[in-house]
Amino acid sequence: MNLLYQSTRSEDVKVTASQAILKGLADDGGLFVPERIPALDVPVAKLAEMSYQEVAYEVMKLFLTDFTEEELKSCIAKAYDEKFDTKEIAPLADVDGVYYLELFHGATIAFKDMALSILPHLLTTAAGKNQVDREIVILTATSGDTGKAAMAGFADVPGTRIVVFYPKGGVSPIQEKQMLTQKGDNTFVVGIKGNFDQAQSAVKALFNDKALAAELADKGFQFSSANSINIGRLVPQIVYYVYAYARLLAQGKIAEGEMINVTVPTGNFGNILAAYYAKQMGLPIAKLICASNDNKVLFDFFCTGTYDKNREFILTTSPSMDILISSNLERLIYRIAGADAGKNKALMESLAKEGSYSITPEMKAQLSDFYGNFADEREVAAIIKKTYKDTGYIMDTHTAVAAKVYSKYVDQTGDRTPTVIASTASPYKFTRSVMNAIDLQYNTWSDFELVDELSRISGVRVPNAIEEIRTAPIRHNTVCEVEEMEAVVKRFLGV
Repeated sequence: MNLLYQSTRSEDVKVTASQAILKGLADDGGLFVPERIPALDVPVAKLAEMSYQEVAYEVMKLFLTDFTEEELKSCIAKAYDEKFDTKEIAPLADVDGVYYLELFHGATIAFKDMALSILPHLLTTAAGKNQVDREIVILTATSGDTGKAAMAGFADVPGTRIVVFYPKGGVSPIQEKQMLTQKGDNTFVVGIKGNFDQAQSAVKALFNDKALAAELADKGFQFSSANSINIGRLVPQIVYYVYAYARLLAQGKIAEGEMINVTVPTGNFGNILAAYYAKQMGLPIAKLICASNDNKVLFDFFCTGTYDKNREFILTTSPSMDILISSNLERLIYRIAGADAGKNKALMESLAKEGSYSITPEMKAQLSDFYGNFADEREVAAIIKKTYKDTGYIMDTHTAVAAKVYSKYVDQTGDRTPTVIASTASPYKFTRSVMNAIDLQYNTWSDFELVDELSRISGVRVPNAIEEIRTAPIRHNTVCEVEEMEAVVKRFLGV
């Protein structure tokens, strides 16, 4: 059966999966959601016998119903190949009885690779299916990881260009160097004098500018997105939660049908929404543990039912979570509003105008699957150090936020359900913060001295993603004000 997608802000907008991927954002500013969440149609015992690529097909075929089997399997094969440094693609590490789902074994050593390795292939296939003859311009804002992963995926892909905006001074040195050294004649990176929320809001405004769209169309261009607002980013993320459950079953760590909890370090809400969708598909997930850093807008929302971005924006050692407007939460709000686009639209308009909104008690009651908490900077550093001292396992700062929030959950509830923690980035991506947490003596070391020391104490080889930027030349050096973003895009496109 063909599964259509509709906007979270309009009842009458319905498109195919390929059209939703091409557009990225609905014309009314809403996000595309499936009309219904399809149920898994393969028993988990059978999934437990499958490779990552095979599981990916079984999940994605249910959402991307206008892609043929041949098209979808081709996209999957091109995405999950030797770019990943482990055959499992997303291995599980058993650390003192907690299962860390390592999502950082791709080309840019962050979980964004899991979806951004396949998105270019889905997008170019979608373009062919819909007779698109314009050049597709990927326009995206990044809090650190999406930008590099998207550029790595789209670099030199025919018929595409990509423009990435990131907050200058708001990402780690390694993240920034990864972006600024990116190869590809169709890639363009811009630092903005502002924070991620400002970059993301400005990008959404460009998407919604009808006059700009017409001007670009006249010149042979159309926008699409690589952010998790694109359903082509979200669907591949569902896969690794299904795969994690299947692997735990295959390894005898859980029994068939046994419930697990999932803990996710959360900023833009896409990664934990994917876990929620997996649960809605029938995967036996009990609690969805939503972990925030000092920018704890989501924690406050789960506690109070009020989403309020009117607060100080805090720069932390987990910069990919330094977000006050969690775009993907809109997809959850739409669902708990009973798929009422009008009700959702009113809440989003309140967020845009007042910076806040409050859901009804009936809506809040539907959030019982979620537990929210946060970890401050001191707690993040402490758990990195403690886990290393106790087990020898070294995690990055974002994973540490999740680990600390999980420990708070267990302390508060006593719930010892088997738990998967989404490990979203390699510690090599945030080497300075990680090494300073382990021992302050490292504070004076250079970035690449820290890289080599991390390899020595962890016994983990330095990833290629880090080795290749040691001496790579800077290729991008544009910096602009937020209000200059449209002009910068036009200049890059020659419009």
